[in-house]
Amino acid sequence: MEELQLPIDAKLPELLDSLSRHHNAVLVASPGAGKTTRVPLALLNSPWLGGQRILMLEPRRLAARAAARYMADSLGERVGGTVGYRVRMDTRVGPDTRIEVVTEGVLTRMLQSDPALEGVGIVIFDEFHERHLHSDLGLALCLQAQSVLREDLRLLVMSATLEAEPVSELLGDAPIIACEGKAYPVETIYAAKRAAGRLEERAVQTVIEAIGRNEGDILVFLPGAGEIRRLQGLLGNAAALKGGGIRVVPLYGGLTAEAQDMAVAAGAPGERKVVLATSIAESSVTVRGVRIVVDCGLSRVPRFSPRTGMARLETVAVSIASADQRRGRAGREAPGVCYRLWTEDEHRQLQPASDPELLGADLAPLALELAIWGIVDPAELAWLIAPPAGAYAQARELLRALGALEAEGKPTPHGTAMAALGMHPRLAHMVLAADGLGFGAAACELAALLSDRDPLRSSRSVDMRLRLNALHGRAPGAELDEAAGRRIAAEAREWMRAAGIRPDGGAKRDAGCCGILLALAYPDRIAQRRGDGRFLLRSGRGAIVPELQPLSGEPYVVAADLEDTGADSRIVLAAPITLAELEQYCSDQLQWESDVRWERTAQSVRARRRLRLGSLIVKEGHMTEADPDSIREALMEGIAEQGLDILPWSRQSRQLQERIGLMHAHHPGDWPDLSEDTLLATMPDWLAPFIGGMRSRNDLGRLNMIDIVTSRLTWQQRQQLDEEVPTHWTVPSGSRIPLDYSDPEAPVLAVRLQELFGLQQTPRIAGGRLPLTIHLLSPAHRPVQVTKDLANFWQQTYFEVKKDLKGRYPKHYWPDNPLEAAPTNRAKPRV
Repeated sequence: MEELQLPIDAKLPELLDSLSRHHNAVLVASPGAGKTTRVPLALLNSPWLGGQRILMLEPRRLAARAAARYMADSLGERVGGTVGYRVRMDTRVGPDTRIEVVTEGVLTRMLQSDPALEGVGIVIFDEFHERHLHSDLGLALCLQAQSVLREDLRLLVMSATLEAEPVSELLGDAPIIACEGKAYPVETIYAAKRAAGRLEERAVQTVIEAIGRNEGDILVFLPGAGEIRRLQGLLGNAAALKGGGIRVVPLYGGLTAEAQDMAVAAGAPGERKVVLATSIAESSVTVRGVRIVVDCGLSRVPRFSPRTGMARLETVAVSIASADQRRGRAGREAPGVCYRLWTEDEHRQLQPASDPELLGADLAPLALELAIWGIVDPAELAWLIAPPAGAYAQARELLRALGALEAEGKPTPHGTAMAALGMHPRLAHMVLAADGLGFGAAACELAALLSDRDPLRSSRSVDMRLRLNALHGRAPGAELDEAAGRRIAAEAREWMRAAGIRPDGGAKRDAGCCGILLALAYPDRIAQRRGDGRFLLRSGRGAIVPELQPLSGEPYVVAADLEDTGADSRIVLAAPITLAELEQYCSDQLQWESDVRWERTAQSVRARRRLRLGSLIVKEGHMTEADPDSIREALMEGIAEQGLDILPWSRQSRQLQERIGLMHAHHPGDWPDLSEDTLLATMPDWLAPFIGGMRSRNDLGRLNMIDIVTSRLTWQQRQQLDEEVPTHWTVPSGSRIPLDYSDPEAPVLAVRLQELFGLQQTPRIAGGRLPLTIHLLSPAHRPVQVTKDLANFWQQTYFEVKKDLKGRYPKHYWPDNPLEAAPTNRAKPRV
């Protein structure tokens, strides 16, 4: 293969010198500089390498295969000779392989199985600016391995668009080598006005315009596979492109390796190619023949919410760095043009660089890897940006629920086995647990379906059983794409092999086990129907099936995919599960509880027994026998809720409470406080001993409140109370009048005026210290005067009152000298 001069060639001596004198280095090389394919080959004969292997980390399988193939071709060899690659489900290495291009998950597995990376001289992190979670994790683990186990191990971080200084500092002030790329001029054309209408329709118009005005193939950047499929359909129907030798091909991660390789290869002579790609084509690979880039300016990224424990794919605007990367694709081989479907003003408002995946991803895989590595606190490792504490805590909580971690954070044997499978911990737990139940093969197929893009995205059904049946051709009207079916089946077989599961010939791959399997993977997403397609998740959050369908009426479902959208999450994929299956397969998560509470409508304590699964009540019934203490507490809660008036207070018992209240007001340290607030707060002290065996308001009616209140006093206090604060006062007429103690500062004697004739001074209680407030009443018991000074009333006020009363009650006795008159409780005194 003829070697072309690339910009990186001039920088290779400086890079080789830096790595000979330092263990780490940072290489910042613009797109097109040739760093990915030139640097590993240049390092092969370095003395410090000593014949050891070179590992180069690529963020995507397509880039890993393409880089390995290009380097092998340049050596005149086949892949698997000096240069090989390891990606998920595809390995091409041999005994003579010196350069291994691996994807991020593969590097993590290699580190876990051999933390010292014996036989590896250098690890190269390519396209590090993309800041994938596994690249951050891989660098952190390599740095610790270098520090503790392998001082001779070298690390090289390479990137096209990266702020190099923080990385250099993280690598121990590693030298920075900068290299300009080989790029042809690219004209940038912005949209004239802000976007209006559907994305695909705007993209079609731009592609047609670009084909008519420019030469070469077109690379169109779109956020996801759905937009790619829709645009592919629109372009296929576009009259302007028919018969023009235009071939439209997709390029995204879910395609087979053959389809991806075909998309990046040069087109046939006389043919123009339109490649519809996600951000997979943004860096690392060169799509041959491209002179035109049409960029929609959007990408789809995962966002994890620690609040809900759910992740969602979010479509966001690209960063300036990503937009520049995409633009550069048009100038890799010749001058080109880039059409941006946003305005120049909107471009100035984009953020400079994309956020690291670490800040918005589900951290359960990372937390498990760290636990296997022996790390409890991420702060023990060196990071460019540490994992967010909230998301990390949520991840560890999930891993404990799945049985992967012990309470103190160490991995269990089950957790170690989960990590070895190389899939998301939820799915790994499902596969391992299902194998013991006889559902291992079905679990691997379900895991492959859930790890891939939904093969039936056009279907309105959210039923996961439909997907599993379609994989086996048992779903009429729901045909899987042939390529997708082959890919998912191959991945399922690979996981069966990794988990040691033997194919069962379909005997236990019936889709009826879907709910059981999903409950193993997503125990927190078991949901109970509330009606009209609405469900209550075990966590307490709401979820909804977007359109009424058979699954909407199931009593219980397990959601495998949820979109966190407002108050109720949208169920994207789910399967039904029966109560009997929950009791059989989730028995360790079900808990019986007693619910003893006051029911206001029944005015009684009701005791119920409930079987709970988190926030879900799956069974409920009355309890014939309940704990007496629980009943007593619930009864007191009902009294506190409704107030002390629910108790059978009589006038005498209320008066007793008030009399004690007066003594407390004047002797707070010696007498109990029987105010309403204090009584409510201290019911266990004074009321609980009297309500044993009671449940209802009717039962409370049997209480003797005088006995209960009196129990708060000592024998001496009872005697003193009767002496100093009597219940009645005998007036001159001989009547025993009850006293009103509702105001402890002014106890009241309400008596008809005629009954006090001859009484010169105001009566006093509390050993003569407290005068009574006298409410003087008419013969009709209506108040005519209030006084605390009876002597003054006789002298100053009586004669005015007498005139009024004599006019209204002429038959009654109204003497001129009340102090010498005989008191009477009749109209006139007896003769």
